[in-house]
Amino acid sequence: MLRQLLEKHEAKTQRALEMLPGTATWIVIFFPLWGGLFIPKIVAYFTIAFLVYWFYRSFQGMFLGIRGYFKIRRSEKIDWFQKYLEEKQEGSLPWEKIKHLVLIPNYNESVEKISRTLDHLADQKNFKKEQMIVVLAMEERANGSHERAEQLVESYRQKFGRLLVTYHPDGIVGEVKGKASNEAWAAKWAKKLLVDQEGEDIENIVITTCDADACFHSKYFSALTYAFATNRNRYFRFWQSPMFNHNNFWKIPAFVRIVSTLSNVLHLSFIQEPTNLFLNYSTYSLSLSMLDRTGYWDTDVIPEDWHIFLQCFFAQHGKVEVEAIFLPTSIDAPEDKTYLGSLKSRYQQCKRHAWGATDIPYAVKQAIRHPEIPFLSRFFRVYKIIECHLLWPTNWFILTLGAWLPPTINPIFEQTTLGYNLPRIARIVLTACLPSLLVIILLDIALRPKKVKIPFWLFIAEFLQWVFMPVASLLMAILPALDSQTRLLLGKRLEYKVTEKV
Repeated sequence: MLRQLLEKHEAKTQRALEMLPGTATWIVIFFPLWGGLFIPKIVAYFTIAFLVYWFYRSFQGMFLGIRGYFKIRRSEKIDWFQKYLEEKQEGSLPWEKIKHLVLIPNYNESVEKISRTLDHLADQKNFKKEQMIVVLAMEERANGSHERAEQLVESYRQKFGRLLVTYHPDGIVGEVKGKASNEAWAAKWAKKLLVDQEGEDIENIVITTCDADACFHSKYFSALTYAFATNRNRYFRFWQSPMFNHNNFWKIPAFVRIVSTLSNVLHLSFIQEPTNLFLNYSTYSLSLSMLDRTGYWDTDVIPEDWHIFLQCFFAQHGKVEVEAIFLPTSIDAPEDKTYLGSLKSRYQQCKRHAWGATDIPYAVKQAIRHPEIPFLSRFFRVYKIIECHLLWPTNWFILTLGAWLPPTINPIFEQTTLGYNLPRIARIVLTACLPSLLVIILLDIALRPKKVKIPFWLFIAEFLQWVFMPVASLLMAILPALDSQTRLLLGKRLEYKVTEKV
């Protein structure tokens, strides 16, 4: 009886926590409306404060983006093996002993797409192929998965130390279909084979999980080997490269290009934030030892990247951090066979990413359960997740409605000095943010692969397309995040849908 009561209490607590993100989001969105009628001054001061914050974040993103650009250029010139020889000391691991276990979870991706990823893995510099073990993590339920795997193994088995294949069974009780459950199956299988049966030292294995369209920089794994071999905290670290949607940049609709450009440079700036609170994203690396101690990916979640960080952070008593490797990984932006299909694919991808708001209840509960971790460390980790998932679906509404709605719906407030000047203050601040936007665009252009030749008119059109940025941001980033959080608020579960990438 007591157990049933505890389970009911746990379920109610979980449900209440799941409702928080959506509830807070809708309160903020409607704040300029109801607040403009009853407390317009508070709305005005809140909006001005947010405009100042937005101005600060815009220029912070610009300066960190510039710094990140030069870090990338420096990293590309480094001979990482020579750097290891110069800096290794007592406690460093032997370079040649380190093994890289690379997981490529995939569902219906084509042989051509996965081949491109395998080509980039095979093209790693200053690196012996024997040190790399690649696992094609196939889904048993996917049509033709065995045939595709056999074709890839036949073509690439001589290019790596090992090229293994796993088939994630369908219908395992308690699992959610998606990347996390596939990764967990493949990683556990590989650990059992390599460590338990063949005797490889788990302390020398780095595991990297990537999407099937990930194109690593040719020096990524030598830089990762250096980082893992020399870092005394190697068993409490994730490593993250900046992610750029450059593989198919000129094939996607303008609306998708706009949000991709913004996310490219902003991700580069996020991994340099001085607070060091950024989390791993999409394609990342960590020690197999830490992953094994933590218990691998939870198989009942959809967004798995931030979640696995939180799992490790709390399981390892708050010692875990993410470190950047400034060698970019290029991936595909969502692309379908039709224009509207590409827009829909981007919407679905963003909605799936925004489902990461489910990490908020998880983080809050884990923070309460781990008092051994310093309070401020727990607090700021939870705060960072809340900040991201609250600002994501609300910033557009605050910036567009917060300054103009209160004076419009409240004629008395419009007659005041504050009400009259509020829209003008917003215009000045947002106009002042335009130089940072221009720098972000130019940085993304500078970081794109130089092999792609485009017509001059298309280059000019890229700058003209930015007049549509407010609409593109609303449709391709804000609304899908709002959709996701509203589903969570109403208790409607999200089904994992693989993003179409032609």
